[in-house]
Amino acid sequence: MPLPSEMPRVLIAGCGYVGSAVARLFAKEGWEVIGWTRSGQSAEPPGESSISLSAVDITDLETVRRNSFPADVVVHCASSGADSYLHVYRDGAANLAACFPNARLFFTSSTSVYPQRDGSSVTEDSPAAPASANGQILRQAEKIVLDHDGMVLRVAGIYGPGRSFLLRSMMNGTSVISDHFVNQVHRDDVASAISFLARSRAVDPPRVFNVVDDTPAPRAEILEWLSTRVGLPLPSSPATAKPTRGRSNKRVSNAKLRALGWVPAYPSYREGFDRSVLPALANCGV
Repeated sequence: MPLPSEMPRVLIAGCGYVGSAVARLFAKEGWEVIGWTRSGQSAEPPGESSISLSAVDITDLETVRRNSFPADVVVHCASSGADSYLHVYRDGAANLAACFPNARLFFTSSTSVYPQRDGSSVTEDSPAAPASANGQILRQAEKIVLDHDGMVLRVAGIYGPGRSFLLRSMMNGTSVISDHFVNQVHRDDVASAISFLARSRAVDPPRVFNVVDDTPAPRAEILEWLSTRVGLPLPSSPATAKPTRGRSNKRVSNAKLRALGWVPAYPSYREGFDRSVLPALANCGV
């Protein structure tokens, strides 16, 4: 174990559902981990005494500057509601880039920046010209990060213990059957992708990576599989109904990240639900 002064140091800006998993993984790998949350109440307990948590609002430049420190890696994985999207993502990225000029900056963006609706395969070279205002804000934040030689991770729909929009919709009776493709990634695979890239040095620009599992699948297929697993009937909505989470329909590829040597622990929704989500659900007595 290296001395504390020799430890690489990482800032996790946003220690919520994903950020806490990222913090725990870095701590396990021997990094000195500092976590920021907008407020003390918003922090998800990281479960590691070696992780230092404090309340820092990344949307405020002076606050970020006042709390800055020498860091090797800075990970922007803060989440936001609709009312603060611009400030958390674009302004937050700009503030972190300005105050940590010597750190490698990572930004967790979203595969929602890809507007494709035809079921086509999407890579990092595919057009990313979202029509929505929120998607455009994400692209602005991406540009800031890339202009500072950082890395952009376009993350698919995140699920894991205690979180799955498809499972939740089935259990509360609001799920919609559709043949549109769903792109997902387990929370722990997001964390492993960030850690993997933080340790990778031979990454040429543009440093944009899709973080998604190996198996985009039609929503109807996933719902049918879940229906069997949890013993709930399929919804009666027709296959032509539109999902409530938008009209996106694409198959996002992780081939670029996999080519570097990253391998998801949960290559499809089957492993993710069977080994992680459903056991956690059973442990809650549901």
